[in-house]
Amino acid sequence: MKKILLPLFAIVVLLIVSFTPNTQEFQGQAIYLSKSTMELGNWGARMSEAQKKQIKARLKNRLEKTYTLNFNKEESVFNEEEKLDAISGATDSWGKNFARGEQYKNVKANELVQTQEFYGKKFLVKDGLQEFDWNMGSETKQIGQYMCFKASALVPTDELTWFDFSWGKLRRQQAQQNDSTATTPEIDMTQVVAWYTPQIPVSHGPAEYWGLPGLILEVNAGNTTMLCSKIIMNPKDNLKIVAPDKGKIVDKTEYQVTVLDKMKEMMENRGRRRSR
Repeated sequence: MKKILLPLFAIVVLLIVSFTPNTQEFQGQAIYLSKSTMELGNWGARMSEAQKKQIKARLKNRLEKTYTLNFNKEESVFNEEEKLDAISGATDSWGKNFARGEQYKNVKANELVQTQEFYGKKFLVKDGLQEFDWNMGSETKQIGQYMCFKASALVPTDELTWFDFSWGKLRRQQAQQNDSTATTPEIDMTQVVAWYTPQIPVSHGPAEYWGLPGLILEVNAGNTTMLCSKIIMNPKDNLKIVAPDKGKIVDKTEYQVTVLDKMKEMMENRGRRRSR
């Protein structure tokens, strides 16, 4: 990660905070609202507006989510609040297989510990934190009572969505492996824009995002926006900020290989049943 140059206002705020008593021992909780847009493409062009509306309502749980980030100076735990399906009243069991699990980050130790569940099997993914080469800007905006500064980074999309899989992605991967003339595919990149506040001097943020000189209150990446809607500093009850410890221990690469192998097996079995 490159050296970070702070705007003058951010430096002043950090100096004030650094001389405030007990800043090293605080805890905090931030609530984030996440919204994603869905592109229907050519498939959507053949649908009526009523059909599009019905599909978006059916997928509301996947497009709109609420998360909680509990943090202290060095550690954080990020969790999604479970919701009932908007149509059936059940939890989204299919989507759960490809959703981010409970996520623990330790910014001092550069440590990620994340729970993942795939078709009933629990994994404990242990790896380093995602690297961000942040470009610091002087642009500011107010989020709630906090003055925030803009930072941006360009990140390989697959590194931000390492826990997410799709049948389409698997088919494209297999096609590339079977095509001896295929060239090395171009790496898909995602532009990330983050807004952080030095008034809360921790390097935490929602999801994979971290590494700025203040809590990240808003992130825009691809078709998803995460916005902090509430912050509670030093709550009366101590927050539980510990790494999860249940599941088969793997790193990100091992987890991806395991899931893709299982998806290939399922695809092959489905093909055999159709050919009978």
